[in-house]
Order: sequence, then C-alpha cells, then structure tokens
Amino acid sequence: MSNIPAELKYVSSHEWLRLEADGSVTVGITEHAQELLGDIVFVELPAVGSNLADGEQAGVVESVKAASDVYAPIAGEILAVNGDLEATPDLANSEPYGAGWFFKIKPANAADLDGLMDAAAYAAEVGA
Repeated sequence: MSNIPAELKYVSSHEWLRLEADGSVTVGITEHAQELLGDIVFVELPAVGSNLADGEQAGVVESVKAASDVYAPIAGEILAVNGDLEATPDLANSEPYGAGWFFKIKPANAADLDGLMDAAAYAAEVGA
C-alpha cells in the first residue's frame, strides 16, 4: 500500500502539493505513481520562470516501464526545479515526498489549493 501523507494535497494525475510558509507550493509525484512507473531513469522539468496553466504539461518522467507526463496541478509561475533529479532521477522512487520533489510553483490563485483532494480522497481514488 502506498504512503499518502495527510498534510499534502493531491490531484488525480498523481501529483502531490505542499504549501510552504512563503506561499509557494512544492510539487512531486506520489508514491503510488512511482510504484506504477517502476525504476525512474530520466526526468524532464519545466523551465524556471515559465507560467503554466492548471493541468498543463510541466515535465516528463521516464522509467524502465513507460514514459509519463507530469502536470501542473495548479496554475502559476515555476519558481524552482529540483536539479538533483536530472543527475539522480531515482530520487523520485526512493524519496517521492522528500528529496524527490519536482518543482516549486507560485500559485496564480492560492484558493486553487482548496479544491484539491486531501489524503483520504486520494486514497479512495487509488484504492489504497
């Protein structure tokens, strides 16, 4: 069974979001997603400074099994990306909620977080 931290928000495309003290939002893929993908061998991240719409492709994850798009779970400006993933993409497998984060985004509208799934709703979505 996947680990689904209670303090995070989730979207059905299997990204998690953590609201930071400075108002930015850290985004990564869930443990469930990385389990489905298998060993991640390559990660493509969005460009810092780019503005993404809610649901827009933000990057790509390639594993030994498949390639999968990563989406912006909310609209906003990309503030930072996790450069460590380029050198060590398997961080998304070993630490999906920690060192394996993908990008930080400045929300266009902070209220967008309110409509996202909590841990219980995401667990129900993935059958955990």
